[in-house]
Amino acid sequence: MRKGQKTTIGYILKGYPRISETFISNEIYLLEQLGFSLHLFSMREPRESFTHESVEQIQAGVDYLPSSLLLPLPRLLYHNVKLARQRPEEYSGAFRLMINRFRRTRKIATIKHLLQAGYLVHALLPSTDVCHLHAHFAHSPTSVALFAHKLSGLPFSFSAHAKDIYTSDQRQLREKIALAKFVVTCTDYNRRFLQSLSSDGPSIHRVYHGIDAGLFSGPSDFRKPSPPYRILSIARLVEKKGLPTVFRALRNLLDQGYSLRYTLIGDGEERRSILNQIGDLGLEDIFTWLGTQPHHRVIDEYRKADLFVLGCEVARNGDRDGIPNVFLESMAMGVPVLGTRVSAIPELVEEGRTGLLVDPGEPEAMAQSMVKLLGDAELRHRIIDSARRRVREEFNNRELIQKLAEIFEAAGLTRTEKGE
Repeated sequence: MRKGQKTTIGYILKGYPRISETFISNEIYLLEQLGFSLHLFSMREPRESFTHESVEQIQAGVDYLPSSLLLPLPRLLYHNVKLARQRPEEYSGAFRLMINRFRRTRKIATIKHLLQAGYLVHALLPSTDVCHLHAHFAHSPTSVALFAHKLSGLPFSFSAHAKDIYTSDQRQLREKIALAKFVVTCTDYNRRFLQSLSSDGPSIHRVYHGIDAGLFSGPSDFRKPSPPYRILSIARLVEKKGLPTVFRALRNLLDQGYSLRYTLIGDGEERRSILNQIGDLGLEDIFTWLGTQPHHRVIDEYRKADLFVLGCEVARNGDRDGIPNVFLESMAMGVPVLGTRVSAIPELVEEGRTGLLVDPGEPEAMAQSMVKLLGDAELRHRIIDSARRRVREEFNNRELIQKLAEIFEAAGLTRTEKGE
């Protein structure tokens, strides 16, 4: 490493920290442990009043970008005008790109992303040693990274996940892929889709999200379920999670005379419409909603659960899951998983081996599979054992982060002496 050489990776995030994006904070923490220097640029302030304990171990500095065009507009304009005067050619090129992208979608957010990038480059970058920008999520964070790349000359890359891929304008996404140094995504399903958009573009790498296998570790014995059976779901309250299918499956089992208790952890934009269905189906007596919870409380609920269920589906706007991390957590905790044949879920949940799968929107089939996983002791034991082994061997985040580290190093990014 040459003396004075900049070595810091600038992570551009939609929000930081976020309870629902533990995989990002885990990634940042583990990269630091491997010796990488990071600086975080967040497009939003934290939404929750608490964080997971792991966030407190992260050393990276954090700067927050102005999140709207209303009150911060004078500040945004000041730094963008200054930057335009300092780098007229670069700013002119970024401005033309913004006009082209705005014409495609007519979204005012495109203008905001250029202004945020100008603020990042002029007001924030000079006080850092950032030499490369990496965005998490292919939509707005990568838009800011793209414009910051044009304004600063720094290379950029991005990680693409789920909604950010399938609800983005494909023309915009294709352009981002073409200009990026490399792209990372979390499933083979995603990688195939991204490659179809840009077959001659940069490398697109699949790196699964892993979990902390030490944190999510269930008892080694096989507990036999007994009534009332405890069913658990952990999900954002949005359409793609398919919770109404789970609710109708529970209603089906109650009508058959099964004794149940159902716990739902999570919150989201569609909370009211989704939770209203609990009353419509007469599930109030068996239902507990806990909202958003920290790790220790989530782990307590895993330990109580007999079965973990999600009814993931493709939402009307194209949004869908990749592999929900809660499946990994549940499997590691020794709780059998019942999911759906959507997106990349079958890459983790193999029918009859590491869990059971049904087609989305099929509550009767889901109810039947719930009965199997609760009542068939041999099947249950086989799935619990295989699922634990699969997560331990293939989804340990400390091993997966090594692959991401190698991708960064192949792009010319170096570790500090701490990691050498």
